[in-house]
Amino acid sequence: MRSLTGKLFSAMTLLAAFGAASVVLGQDMAPGGGLELDSSLYQPPEGDQQVREHIEQLDEPLYTPFVERYLLDEIRSLRLELAQTQVRMTEQLTDRQLNTMDRAMSYTTDTVTYFFYLIAAASSVLIIAGWKSLRDIRLSVRKQAKAEIGQVIQQYEQRLADLEQDLKSTSQRIEVNADEIERTNEIHALWLRASQERSIPTRISIYDQILAIRPRDAEALTYKADAVLDLNEPQWAINLCQLALGADRDYAHAYYQLACAYAMMERTEEAIQSLHKAISLNESYLEEAQSEQVLQVILPQLQDSSE
Repeated sequence: MRSLTGKLFSAMTLLAAFGAASVVLGQDMAPGGGLELDSSLYQPPEGDQQVREHIEQLDEPLYTPFVERYLLDEIRSLRLELAQTQVRMTEQLTDRQLNTMDRAMSYTTDTVTYFFYLIAAASSVLIIAGWKSLRDIRLSVRKQAKAEIGQVIQQYEQRLADLEQDLKSTSQRIEVNADEIERTNEIHALWLRASQERSIPTRISIYDQILAIRPRDAEALTYKADAVLDLNEPQWAINLCQLALGADRDYAHAYYQLACAYAMMERTEEAIQSLHKAISLNESYLEEAQSEQVLQVILPQLQDSSE
C-alpha cells in the first residue's frame, strides 16, 4: 500500500509539473515573450516538502473504505437475492396452482366429452331399436350429464380443500419450527454468555433469562444451583436441583449438585445417596467428586457403602 501511495503521488507530481511547464512555455513562446524563468518556481515550499516526506513515511493508508464498501455491497446483494427468492417462490406456487386447475379442468372436459360420446352412441342404438323417443333420451342425457359433472366437480372441490388444508398445516409447522429455532438460538447465545461470565450474580441472571424462555430446563436449573452453591446458599441449591429432577429424573448432574448441597449442610446420608445416584448414572462423576473439596468428607463413607 505504501508503494502504491508513492506511485500515485509521483504520478500526480509529474502531471502537475507538466501542466505548469506547458503554461509557462506557452506564455514564454508568445510574441514578445522571453525564455527566462523565475528560479523560485522550481523550489517547492518548505511546507510541501514536509508533507511529501510525511506521505512517503506512511505504513498504512489514511483510511480504508474498501471493507465498508464490500460489506454494504454484500448486504445489498443478500437483500436482492432474498427478494428474488420470494418472487420465485410466489411464481412457483402460482404456477403449481394453475397447473392443478388446468389438469382438473382438462380431466373434467375429457370426462364429459367421453360421456357424451357414450350417450350419443347409446342414444343412436336406442333410437334405432325404438326403445325410447328422442325427447326422453335427451332429458335422460341431460340429467345424467348434470349428475356426472356435479360429482366430478365435487370430487375436485374436495381435493382442492384437502390441498389447501395441507398447505395451511405445513405453513403452521414452518412457523412453529421457525419460532423454536429462534428460541434455541437465543438460549444458545445466553449459554455462551454464561460460560464467559465470571460474576456469579450475573451468571444467575443469565440462567434466569434461560428459564424465562424454557421454565423446566433441567440443565439451566442445575447450573443455577451450582452458581448458588458458590454463594453459600445450599438450601436454595437443593430446591433448584429438586425442580431439575422433577423435569428429568435421570439427570446425573442434578444429583451431583444435590450431593454437594447436602454435604455443605452436613446431611451426610442424603449426600451419599445423591452422589451414589449420580455415579450410577454417569461414572465420570466419581473422578470429579474426588477433586471436589466439599465432598471429601463423604467419599470414604461412599466407598464403604458401595463395598
